[in-house]
Amino acid sequence: MGALVGLGVGVGLMLVWSAFAVPRGPRAESSQHGRARDLLARAGLGQVSVTGFVILCVVCGAVATVVLQAVSGTPPVAIAFGLMGAWMPVAIVSGRARRRQRELAEVWPEAVDNLTSAVRAGMSLPDALAALGTRGPEPLRDAFDQFALDYQVTGRFGECLDRLKERLADPVGDRVVEGLRIAREVGGGELGRLLRNLSSYLRDDARTRSEMEARQAWTINGARLAVAAPWLVLLFMSFQSDVIHRYASPGGALVLAIGAGACVVAYRLMMRIGRLPTERRILS
Repeated sequence: MGALVGLGVGVGLMLVWSAFAVPRGPRAESSQHGRARDLLARAGLGQVSVTGFVILCVVCGAVATVVLQAVSGTPPVAIAFGLMGAWMPVAIVSGRARRRQRELAEVWPEAVDNLTSAVRAGMSLPDALAALGTRGPEPLRDAFDQFALDYQVTGRFGECLDRLKERLADPVGDRVVEGLRIAREVGGGELGRLLRNLSSYLRDDARTRSEMEARQAWTINGARLAVAAPWLVLLFMSFQSDVIHRYASPGGALVLAIGAGACVVAYRLMMRIGRLPTERRILS
């Protein structure tokens, strides 16, 4: 009887553990995979696979580690710069995503104006969107060329808009696309007024954000310079073997770890204090 009770308790505890612990791994993995894919999409690199991007990070980290180990002969220093090398592709892609988002925010008002003119001239909404592939702003032409091709093949306006949102991966683009979807479904003669109001709102928003980013630039540059300076000094010290070998000891490795942690925490704190509100994608 005691054995049966113990077996029942054990099976119950295992079921409870499986219900709470087992799904967390796949969810976390899927979340990380989704964040990486979203980052690549926002940078205009949607054709790059997440696996290939991770491999690139690993290769960059390995190369940096090998090079610094050959130069300095100090494993803790090589590992520190190897981690920086592995993070470098992420930093580059993140910077590209931010620049692309600013660029698209600047050209969306012009694109909406072109849509307004096309609709006023009597073109249907799908044709007006397809025309942006040839007459629209340069950064948006490829996405609208693909929209025109999708609409010619399928004729399904809603699905083509969903694919357009995926290619753009832009918060402003989401608002424009969802506004056009509602205007298409509701119909009526308010599309021209909606587009004019949207264009005016996007111009005001882009102007305000540009002014705030210009004032914020010194904070960002100062934070990056403050974080990079000690590591540049350490990199120059790597060419002096009698000095850099001091970091090969456990005490030196501890100093590097504490310095790295302090740099990361200080940089993240400064960026969080000085950051502007980021616009999130809607219905993505």
